[in-house]
Amino acid sequence: MLPDDVLLEIFNFYVNMTRSWYEGKTVIEAWQSLLRVCRRWRILVFQSPRRLNLRLYCTPKTPAKDTLDVWPAWPLIISGDVTLSSSTDNVIVALGQNNRVCQVLLHLTGWQLEEVLAAMQVSFPALTLLQLSSNAETPPVIPDSFLGGSAPRLQILTLTSILFPGLKKLLLSATHLVELNLHGIPHSGYISPEAMVALLSALANLKTLYLGFQSPQSRPNWESPNLPPRKHSILPTLDEFRFKGVTEYLEELVTRIDTPQLNLLYITFFNQIDFDCSRLAQFFSCTPTFRALGDTFVEFDHSTASVTAQSLASNSGCFNLQISISCREPDWQLSSIEQVCNFLHPLSTVEVLFIEYKYSQWEIVWKNCAIENTLWLDIFLPFTAVKDLYLSEKFAPGIAAALQELVGSRITDVLPSLQNIFVERLDVLEPSGSFQEDIVRFVAARQLSNHPVTISPWGNSSDSPEDDV
Repeated sequence: MLPDDVLLEIFNFYVNMTRSWYEGKTVIEAWQSLLRVCRRWRILVFQSPRRLNLRLYCTPKTPAKDTLDVWPAWPLIISGDVTLSSSTDNVIVALGQNNRVCQVLLHLTGWQLEEVLAAMQVSFPALTLLQLSSNAETPPVIPDSFLGGSAPRLQILTLTSILFPGLKKLLLSATHLVELNLHGIPHSGYISPEAMVALLSALANLKTLYLGFQSPQSRPNWESPNLPPRKHSILPTLDEFRFKGVTEYLEELVTRIDTPQLNLLYITFFNQIDFDCSRLAQFFSCTPTFRALGDTFVEFDHSTASVTAQSLASNSGCFNLQISISCREPDWQLSSIEQVCNFLHPLSTVEVLFIEYKYSQWEIVWKNCAIENTLWLDIFLPFTAVKDLYLSEKFAPGIAAALQELVGSRITDVLPSLQNIFVERLDVLEPSGSFQEDIVRFVAARQLSNHPVTISPWGNSSDSPEDDV
């Protein structure tokens, strides 16, 4: 028979293996299943609530009063979608145990959120995770008295489509906060870059930040060029930053912060004509982990174009970057990607480049016209070190048509280091089609310039030498 300390170690491993970050229902089922095995196990579990980190899970459908009466006074997790008045009642009862509530994850409509917020005007000293979202037409407003104005143990805060004017006041007390997610910030709840930096500078332990606006209306006012230099705030522990908004906002934000430990930056810009990101480029140059880039992916789908890359490993770490633009028209997508690529100076170190299309039920039509050809060549200009180019079947004809326009002394103006082109489904492209004619012309011109290029299939196509062009 195993001794108690060994059993507890096994129990602890079992519970932790089924624990998600948000500690959902699987966690509760894990330790409850241990109770059903035998009396000894049941006693051992009840005697070790802290060792096993036992929690009670309350949903809007859980008869909260009965649950609280039956089980010991362990920490509470309140989670779920509140859709009915009866489910609101269960949540209110559970929130009444404010000294025990450690996590709240709720999605509510407007009037339900008001009732829940009314029950959360007192202190929740054990609260470590708070996630509130709403689908109400009019964004609900969290009052300044929320959580009694203090959240000393809060580690993760996520708000979606909710206004919280007193956010800074609350976060000043949240000295243990490591993750802040502000999704779908309504225009009526706009936070200026200056105010955002002031808020972030108070979070000494912040590791993850998501900042996303609902619409491109949320943008800073133009500043006078005669203003004094901006004071920088250091975010010493920030590891991940995700942003959705307009370029002007991000530019104003990054000129005010230093992020020496940043390892992941995911940006989504709303559709716009001009992407003047010179200050963002300067921010990259000052970020220790953002140096030479490795394999890079330029991807398109029916509504988004993106550039994804990872910095080459270095002593300071590895930087993951993705810049996406929300737009639908092919020429706008290409123009946006061209502007993005040309301010990302580290792209000059990329040796492997993928051009891909994410197929969906809403497929867009690419014209392969002269305008698109010029844009493709402009996109390739920064990639002076690319040796291997991977082309989606969707784009191979248009890119081949663009490349064959490079003749004579211009043949190495674009992709001068190129050695191999890998084409998706090369074996099913029409042998007598425009792609074959254009790519043969380009290959012949490169051969004459003493910069040969080999064309090969990519993916499930045959890899035999006779399939090469």
